[in-house]
Amino acid sequence: MLEDVTTTASSPTEWPAAYPPGYAVVDVETTGLARDDRIISAAVYRLDARGEVEDHWYTLVNPERDPGPVWIHGLTSEALEGAPLFRDVAEEFAARLADRVLVAHNAVFDWQMIAREYARAEREAPVKQRLCTIALSKELGLPLPNHKLESLAAHFGVVQRRAHHALDDARVLAEAFRPSLRAAAAGGVRLPLHECRPLTEWQDRPAPRIGRQPGGSGGYGGYRPSSWRPSRRRPACPYPNPGRYEEGKRLKQGMRVAFSGDTSVERELLEDRATEAGLHVATSLSRLTSLLVTNDPDSGTSKVVKARQFGTPVVDEAAFGQLLRDVEPATGDATAAEE
Repeated sequence: MLEDVTTTASSPTEWPAAYPPGYAVVDVETTGLARDDRIISAAVYRLDARGEVEDHWYTLVNPERDPGPVWIHGLTSEALEGAPLFRDVAEEFAARLADRVLVAHNAVFDWQMIAREYARAEREAPVKQRLCTIALSKELGLPLPNHKLESLAAHFGVVQRRAHHALDDARVLAEAFRPSLRAAAAGGVRLPLHECRPLTEWQDRPAPRIGRQPGGSGGYGGYRPSSWRPSRRRPACPYPNPGRYEEGKRLKQGMRVAFSGDTSVERELLEDRATEAGLHVATSLSRLTSLLVTNDPDSGTSKVVKARQFGTPVVDEAAFGQLLRDVEPATGDATAAEE
């Protein structure tokens, strides 16, 4: 099922020259949130440089497995049985994304799902940068009660008709992005653009076809997950751990930093920046951890729980980004950090 509608509209006369020439506002619905989950529908609103809608496109996608939480997205196995496979729509999808900044609400999730589907299809998505509307709303200081799409829509008076339907969610986001973009332009705000790295390697393992739901009513069991190639091993931090971070002071080379939860900057890139600054990126949290970086300090993840128990300092991603700009050099001789 494909839809393509073209519209035209006027735009403001003045615009920052450094802003991108066009955007692709994207929403995907999926079988779940894990790395091996699949896209089951996708929508793209193409916008010009000033946020005006050029056209939009929507498609269902056959995930070749159980559709997951039908009670959320409403797409049953029967509805998806005759839909095209992702590889069948990959070229059209790519044409909608090409030469544009990908815009999404919690963009890192949509981008990762799209990148994985293209890797399965042995292709690369033509996306160089993404923009998260959550991050943009923070940059603009919008008085939102939370970071849900419905709250952003209500702020700009956009009516949401079918929540968790890719086409309507993309429409709502496009209509809310336009005034956000204009407010950023008027205020000289630098857009929170982040690099997108495509996946180039993927190995699939057999999974049940649509309609086979051995996991019961939840629909999440009975299939083996796909596997990722292990990420490169980071070199040992050459500096000793100087202890915990203290609020109001600078980070110091050798400090152990752990991350928890979603980040607007791709996690690997954030960890690369920390490593390059001379910090020790820790995969777990212990009493030796200097700092925990999380955008959701109230979550119940094991790292957040341990941080509370140990009294480990916690900062969000934005604050950590500021701290990375001025990391204090290590003192004394450089030695390999303790594991």
